[in-house]
Amino acid sequence: MSLFNNLKERSKNFLTKENLYYFISITLIFFIDRLSKIKIINNFSDFSHYINDYININLIWNIGIGFGLLSTHSSLFYNLVTLLIGLVLIFLCYFFFISKKIDKLIYSIIIGGALGNFYDRLVYKAVPDFIDLHYGNFHWFTFNVADIFITLGILIFIFRSFFVND
Repeated sequence: MSLFNNLKERSKNFLTKENLYYFISITLIFFIDRLSKIKIINNFSDFSHYINDYININLIWNIGIGFGLLSTHSSLFYNLVTLLIGLVLIFLCYFFFISKKIDKLIYSIIIGGALGNFYDRLVYKAVPDFIDLHYGNFHWFTFNVADIFITLGILIFIFRSFFVND
């Protein structure tokens, strides 16, 4: 019962100027990700484009979760994973609404990126990944702009959890 009372109490302040800034940041992150993916999808095919000695553009369609984990051609499994990701997004939004300022910023960064990848899962049935970092023959997992924001948000969250006391 306290969970719903807490949400009800916090929802009174839902449309504040502060929250508007966070919604704008979520939207901005989402559109930066969308624009980058649209540019890559429309201008690159499925082969690698050399940028420099450390980065290539290499469009791949990821049907798994982060870094291609849990990739499968099973529609049922894909749909279950997509549903689970949607539920995680709902929980992130809940935590956003009940959080303090700095935590709202962290959740905004994660939500903005996660919405970008979730959109792709719904529209394309896969997430376009295209940033290929490498050194010599070692290649990191191919990723996209949304992944950068999600990772950045999670790293800030971890740093805050371990090193900042409220």
